[in-house]
Amino acid sequence: QVQLVESGGGLVQAGGSLRLSCTAPGRTFSNSAMGWFRQAPGKEREFVAGISWSGSNTYYANSVKGRFTISRDNAKNTVYLQMNSLKPEDTAVYYCAASSLGYIGRTRPEYDYWGQGTQVTVSS
Repeated sequence: QVQLVESGGGLVQAGGSLRLSCTAPGRTFSNSAMGWFRQAPGKEREFVAGISWSGSNTYYANSVKGRFTISRDNAKNTVYLQMNSLKPEDTAVYYCAASSLGYIGRTRPEYDYWGQGTQVTVSS
């Protein structure tokens, strides 16, 4: 079972920035599309951003487009989510996920492996 590990979450004021990182110790996912999801209390887990295995294609949820940037460094086996202009409604647990599919999935069933999540809290 692949274990993905997220880091970089924390508490930030509205308008601030955070960068999340995701790694898979002991395993490469350089051939996998990767995604970031988030889940706020009482809400369903939702897609935030995805990136193809090469990094050449990305896709964003409308709610984060223009504020968040997903990227990857396959040499470091790491995926990033740069989050700028954060809003209180971005508060959630953020999850990294890896997919064996050949495209950027936007739903949970399209991803095979998940991390434990990292908390992001944006204060107003």
